[in-house]
Amino acid sequence: MKSGKGKGAVKNSKESLKPVDDRRVGKRKAAAKPDKSNKRQAKAKKDPNKPKRPPSAFFVFLEEFRATFKKENPNVKAVSAVGKAGGQKWKSMSEAEKAPYEAKAAKRKTEYEKLMNAYNKKQASTAEDGGDESDRSKSEINDEDEEEAHQEEEEDDDDEEDDDDEEDDD
Repeated sequence: MKSGKGKGAVKNSKESLKPVDDRRVGKRKAAAKPDKSNKRQAKAKKDPNKPKRPPSAFFVFLEEFRATFKKENPNVKAVSAVGKAGGQKWKSMSEAEKAPYEAKAAKRKTEYEKLMNAYNKKQASTAEDGGDESDRSKSEINDEDEEEAHQEEEEDDDDEEDDDDEEDDD
């Protein structure tokens, strides 16, 4: 008889022992996987001009801690080791020791909020101005503008040649 380990192992949960239909009692149902393709399509693209969120007080502390930790432990290359050591030190710090980092984080947050307000105003104004954009990309529109300008130059050149021909006839 097979043990409970290996490929053929069946978990003894109510979900795994539900019959699919009356003929197959004892077979487990395949779990329905959520469709991930719809999730990816619905996700909006990130705007590279949008300001980055400010770091929390812990990450402000970690910026300074990282430099001192690398000086004290030059052989340690793992990022996880720095993070663990920083986390332990942060937990052991008192509120008074954390205060300067929290103040720096608050200052960065206010700067971020100012930048976000400016960014949002800019987004709102561009949405109002160019709300009816076509499906064509900007490069296609620029290509057409260049072609039109090139055709106008050729027409101007033709007109000048005609003028030169008329002068020669005189």
